Amino acid sequence: MSGPELITLGCRLNIAESEAMRTLAGGQDDLVIVNSCAVTAEAVRNTRQAIRKARRSRPDARIWVTGCAAEIAPQDFRAMPEVDAVLGQQEKLAPASYMGDGVPAPVERPAPFTRHARAFVEVQNGCDHRCTFCIIPFGRGESRSVPLDLAVDRIRALVDAGHREVVLTGVDVTSYGHDLPGEPSLGALVGAILDRVPDLPRLRLSSLDSVEIDPQLVELITGHERLMPHLHLSLQAGDDMILKRMKRRHTLAQAVEMVRSIKAKRPEVAIGADIIAGFPTETDAMFENSLNLVEECDIVHGHIFPYSPREGTPAARMPQLDRAIISDRAARLRAACVARRAAWLAAHVGTRQRILVELNGRQGHSPSFAPVAIPAAWNARGGQIYEVQVNAVENGLLIAGEAA
Repeated sequence: MSGPELITLGCRLNIAESEAMRTLAGGQDDLVIVNSCAVTAEAVRNTRQAIRKARRSRPDARIWVTGCAAEIAPQDFRAMPEVDAVLGQQEKLAPASYMGDGVPAPVERPAPFTRHARAFVEVQNGCDHRCTFCIIPFGRGESRSVPLDLAVDRIRALVDAGHREVVLTGVDVTSYGHDLPGEPSLGALVGAILDRVPDLPRLRLSSLDSVEIDPQLVELITGHERLMPHLHLSLQAGDDMILKRMKRRHTLAQAVEMVRSIKAKRPEVAIGADIIAGFPTETDAMFENSLNLVEECDIVHGHIFPYSPREGTPAARMPQLDRAIISDRAARLRAACVARRAAWLAAHVGTRQRILVELNGRQGHSPSFAPVAIPAAWNARGGQIYEVQVNAVENGLLIAGEAA
């Protein structure tokens, strides 16, 4: 093994930060870093399980825990006998944290994504909003943006290192720029990347808040082929009363209109969404509105979360639903998303797609993030882009035939 082992849970921002920690930790082969998630109670449980599994598999290693769960409840992880150290969110990206035992201070540079086909670049962190269900602001702090020129320089360096696709990540990416001089929008950042890094073939966005998508970003989404036709929206619910109780800033009508206006100009844009099932006070009728959202917004990449009360959030003090009801509603939402996705995948048969190959060389993703199985005989190179003919759909995967 060369360097630390990183165990990453949760979001794409965590993936970006894990790669930065891999670089900072240098050649510390005896180190395991668990980068935790706190978005749900299940995510915290998964973090604990990952820590225990790491100790069983590597009894002599040092195990450090960081990330949102560790930031919110550091005492809980320090109490685990498997854990040697807990790093806060600021400490985990500080070079000084990795300089013990004679390890030299590392040179700060964009982290190479040797374990991912695409590079994840943090352009924003933290969140100024306080949705009633969300614990993440307590783990990430206030919204902070990476200066535009610095973000562009980081992406240029990654492209020069051979990356063919970059994903912009953050906690609340569409709030980008409000804290910077001149308040550049996310659209301004995306436009600068596309203009100033012409050798980048594919730029992709992580989760967006539909109400904050600015006009320049809409223009780029609908008109620039190098910006991938794949939007993941933080919708959370399809009922206006539930959205209000969640303290979301959009209405159902606003979200639906945003999706319809984008797809009217660029029909191939695939929509993903986060939806919470069984939020406190959700009635049957309110749930049906969320179920209808799958069709109204043509959601083909659905991320369904059974509501999980997080201690310290306002929603945890609201009247809770029975867990069986929550589970049933989550299952129905997932089934609706699966059906919508199946029809969407079937529509790809007979088309040609440019796919970015994952590092295993056996699967890739289209611009709209449809998964594509690649014949082993190709000996496809991970991280490269191929144009393929889609011949069929099997087990949720597009099946590639010939390559152009």
